[in-house]
Amino acid sequence: MAKRDFYDVLGVPRTASADDIKSAYRRLARQYHPDVSKESPKVAEEKFKEVS
Repeated sequence: MAKRDFYDVLGVPRTASADDIKSAYRRLARQYHPDVSKESPKVAEEKFKEVS
């Protein structure tokens, strides 16, 4: 499995500040957390792992 660029995963530009990166990570982690996500648990888990 090829590693994706974390800027792409988080959806932030390479010039993003540390606060912007942290905010994007937290937003996506909440969105894709398997206990919270509205997607199937398997899909949510995979997306959560990608973000993490």
